[in-house]
Amino acid sequence: MRTIALLMGAVMILTACNTVRGIGRDVESVGRTVSDTAD
Repeated sequence: MRTIALLMGAVMILTACNTVRGIGRDVESVGRTVSDTAD
């Protein structure tokens, strides 16, 4: 039972990391677009 809980926690953490990384890429893309438009 404890092993299952640990595995589920690890999966949630890995999923969250991928989500945060994706948001970072989106924000970077928007920043680049705004910068290019301003130039």
